[in-house]
Amino acid sequence: MMKQLKVFIVEDELPAQKLLEKWIQSIPELILIGIYADGFSALKAIQAEKPDLVFLDIEMPKLNGLEILELLDDPPQIIFTTAYHEYAVKAFELAAIDYLLKPFSQERFERSVNKVLDTQKVLVPDLKKSLSKLKNAQQERQPLDRIVVKEGVNVHIIPVSEILFIEAQDDYVMIHTKEQKYLKLTSLRSLENSLPNGQFVRVHRSFIVNIDEISKIGNYSKDSHQIILSNGKNIKISRSGLVLLREILHL
Repeated sequence: MMKQLKVFIVEDELPAQKLLEKWIQSIPELILIGIYADGFSALKAIQAEKPDLVFLDIEMPKLNGLEILELLDDPPQIIFTTAYHEYAVKAFELAAIDYLLKPFSQERFERSVNKVLDTQKVLVPDLKKSLSKLKNAQQERQPLDRIVVKEGVNVHIIPVSEILFIEAQDDYVMIHTKEQKYLKLTSLRSLENSLPNGQFVRVHRSFIVNIDEISKIGNYSKDSHQIILSNGKNIKISRSGLVLLREILHL
């Protein structure tokens, strides 16, 4: 007899929860071990209980589905449940991630489950790479309004409005706010493409700054310039960065 797959439902809409619960319980190969309605609770439970399969909603309170996946070191098999329109669902297909487009039928649900049961392995060979494609597609529709950083067992949610500047550090970036700084495994280029245009500017190959936090633009030396931020931090800017700043600030 095939081993039962341990299943989580991560979904904040009660009708969708109940429907998934009913259909999961109708499949002998699945055993439902948890239902969660917010991202934080789901993240902690996935890390602790290590389910085999998660039905994961995209839009949820506290942490969304993509942020949960980003924070997991060893993600389980994932079937997204989403209310995204058809044009956005193409991103799921591109990323090779299975999805159920709400409202979905029991037949469509069973087709996704059978795909899991037939393979008995991770649906996405490189989930992190596929997740990156999916996030890029999502950000084409709407820029980031927050950045999520994992620090040990803690998860920090940083509103982009609180960011002073972001600094490249090898394969990481250091995100600076007025109160604290956070190290995140990503590239400056990736964040540059994801942050709100016009509010964040790459002024140097190693720095992105929040233009709302610029107090002064001045000379660094005879042939170079710097900016001074609201917290007193001086950042050297490149010639192209200066041109871009002058264009955005109408100087």
